[in-house]
Parts: sequence; structure tokens; C-alpha cells
Amino acid sequence: MSGGVAATRVRAGFYLDSVALMRISREVEGLAGVAAASLMMGSPSNKELLRDAGLLDEAGDAAGPNDLLIAIRADDGDVLHAALDAAEAALAQPSGGGGRRQAWNPRSLETALRALPSANLAIVSVPGEFAAREARRALERGLNVMLFSDNVAIEDEVSLKALARERGLLMMGPDCGTAIVAGAPIGFANAVPRGDIGLIAASGTGLQEVACLIARAGGGISHGIGVGGRDLGAKVGGATTLTALDALDRDPATRRIVLISKPPDPATAGRIAERIAGSRKRFTLCFIGMGDIDLPANAGQAATLRAAADDALAGAGAPEPARTLREAQTRHRGDGGAIRGLYSGGSLCAEAQAVLMEAGIEFASNVPIPGAGGAESGHSLIDLGADEYTRGRPHPMIEPEVRDAPLATALADPATGVVLVDVVLGHGAHADPAGRLAAVLAAHRGAAPAVIASVCGTEEDPQIRSDQVAALREAGIVVAESNAGAAETAAALVAG
Repeated sequence: MSGGVAATRVRAGFYLDSVALMRISREVEGLAGVAAASLMMGSPSNKELLRDAGLLDEAGDAAGPNDLLIAIRADDGDVLHAALDAAEAALAQPSGGGGRRQAWNPRSLETALRALPSANLAIVSVPGEFAAREARRALERGLNVMLFSDNVAIEDEVSLKALARERGLLMMGPDCGTAIVAGAPIGFANAVPRGDIGLIAASGTGLQEVACLIARAGGGISHGIGVGGRDLGAKVGGATTLTALDALDRDPATRRIVLISKPPDPATAGRIAERIAGSRKRFTLCFIGMGDIDLPANAGQAATLRAAADDALAGAGAPEPARTLREAQTRHRGDGGAIRGLYSGGSLCAEAQAVLMEAGIEFASNVPIPGAGGAESGHSLIDLGADEYTRGRPHPMIEPEVRDAPLATALADPATGVVLVDVVLGHGAHADPAGRLAAVLAAHRGAAPAVIASVCGTEEDPQIRSDQVAALREAGIVVAESNAGAAETAAALVAG
């Protein structure tokens, strides 16, 4: 445990979204003399995190799950009390988009429904211990639900989705971070045009990448429905996926449907294939990392997210230009070297793994961060959005700082030949992820390995994709047209 002094201040009965709490935590932790800061609800699991970090005192231990904990360690008592006061001040002015103070913040579902009686969708983002209860209340009031929260018991997920199916509602999630409903981006989603392609995805960045590739090729999205990472598993049985298939099949504005996931449970895959066979529409199935499967005549299979977008566009997608490899070769040291993939998107990491496997390249996945207690030799791909890297801190799409240390280590390691990174834009994402990458790279000029990035986004996103691409190229980073293209380029470089 680090030195200094620590204390926990309790705000009884105070709730703020976990993303906002994480942002404030990082701001306070950046103050001079502050060693650690964490703002969390007083749930048992959160208190355990604070206890392990040496930040939980008697007052915090006595707090209940509906209380907010402000836990700080600082160099001395004066700094500690000033930091606690700074956290309180930040809590007094929660901000919405653009930094403006929120004008309206209902404290209950009932209050929100009185103000918006025509609403038909509820977004639930509360600690996992309470998420199932809130989602059930919304479903019982006839609302479709996007359950952003994670750490929801599998039994609760099964029960909620059974209720939703019974009532003809969509139960997206848990751990559903992305959706596009009638053109409106929700959660971590991009600004894409309306069109006739419907997306159903178990993950967020998989949906984002396919949607953006379709948009940049001139197509559009009717709806993008997130189902949660466990939906296609054996226990859940594809409950929301089947409901989403029904909804998009009925939708006259949807001509083609794309299903995106990691490999599903075989029995669930059979149910999905049977449902697809009963439709007159055309389908694309992208089960990343899965071999060839038997499909009905109206469905095709795609090995990568890029291939899924291309199939949905009937072959109108743009291939990776040859200049990407030529540019990467000019920046590569020419001696092969290891590929180090540092990803903020789990599906993007999985897609890169599938590309390397297809190229016959062996790698380690989610090994310890290089330089942080046992870096592995050889090629490695890390999903920095995985639970072990985000406990008590924002997801790297929100705050990319978690990539700084492993990126610096990879750049300085003479065994590294290529560094692969993803840059994910859109609503909810960091305002300037390219600038963050450029700042780290600036300290490693000269002998640094080739850095290859993909930028998941569009010109209409808040960060503006072309501006992000220009900033990366100015920093000496090679920018591929797709995540799959970046991985293919890395594979070609190390293969000689």
C-alpha cells in the first residue's frame, strides 16, 4: 500500500452515473499531491475494490449501497481535505454534453415517464447490483430496455429476456454499450446515415466498425441493435437476437440484416439459422473466429467485420489500398519483430486475432501488460477494455490513458516490430484519442517501431474522422482503412 493519508467521505442517498463518477475520479487524481481518488456507489463489490486499494475507512465501510463514497489518498492531511472538497464541488455541477449543466435530471422512472409519456425506450446505467431491478420495472411499464450496466447475474438476464419476449419488447444487454435506433445513436455509437441495412451485434465496437464501414462506402443503417455478450450463449439461448431478428424482418425499411458476434453456442446457432431460413430477406453472419458453418440459402458468412460490411453492401465495400502496406514498409525497421496489439475495442481485438490466425501467426491474448509484471515474448494482442484493466477506472474509449504505459513500453522495446492500435470515435468516446496517441509517440522518435492504426468513425462524429486521421499521420502513424486492414498490414510486415 502507498504512503500518505486516506479518507472516505460519504454522500448519503446520492447517485450519479458511473461514467460521470469515473471522470471526476480522474480529475481529482490529477491534482498535485493526490495519489489515488475513486468515487463509487457503496455496493459490496465497490467497497471491496476500495478496501483492496487501501482507500476504505470506517465511515465508508458503514455506507449502504445507495450512498456515494468519495475515497482519496493524498500526501498529507491538507491536500486530502482539499481534494475531498474538490470532489464535492465537481459533484455539485454534473455536466452533460458540451460541458453545460444538465437542466433536467429525473430521480426516478416514474418522474421521467410523467414528463415523457410517449417514451418507449429506457436506458439503464446503474451499478450491477440494482440494474436487473430497474430493467424489470421498465419492462413491466411497457418500455424497451437498453441495459448499459454490467455485472448482472446470468439468471437475471435470462429472466429479464423471458419477460421481454413475453411482452414483445427488446431487452438489449446487459453490458450493451451501443445501439442505433431509427438513426439515433445511443451509448458508444457513431453518426451514420439512415439506410436499409439492419445490424444485430453482441458487442459494441463490432457494431460500430461495421456501421462506419458501410457509411463510408455510401450505405446506411436502418437500426443497430445490441444484444449483450452472453445472448448467444447456451444459457440465454439468443433470446434478444431472436426478438431483434423478428423486428428487423418485419421492418419494411430493412432490406439486409447483419449479425455480429463471437462464436455462439451450437444449439443457439441452430435456432438462429432456423429463424433466418424462414425469412425472405438476405443475411450476413459474422461470427468472429469461427470456421465455416452450414447456413440457409439466404445467408452468407463473413470472417471479419470488414467482410461483413462488404457482403451487406453486395460487394461495394472498398478494399485496403496497396499504399497502406507501402507506407508501413517505409516505417518498419525491416527485421520482422513482434506485433504488439493494444486495443480499446474487444471485437476489434478479436478481429485482429482472427486475421493473424488466418495468416498463420501465433500470438498471446490478454497477457500481462508489457512492462507491468511479466511481458510475454512474441506477438501479443491485448483488449484494454477487459475487466482486469478497467476495474475502478473508465473504459479506454472514454479515457485512453490506460494505453499510455503499455504503448510507451512497446515503443521502447527493441523486440517490437509493429504496434497495432484502434481509435474509436463517436458519441461518448474521448474527445481527441488521436491526440493522446500522438503525445505518447512524440517521446519515441527515431528508432520506434511502425505504428499502424485504424479509425472507427465517420465525418459526422463529434471528433470528425478526417481530423483524427490527419493528426495520426502527422505523428508518423500509418492509418489503415479498416481494423482488418491494419492487422493484415502488420502480418505482412513481420512475415517479411
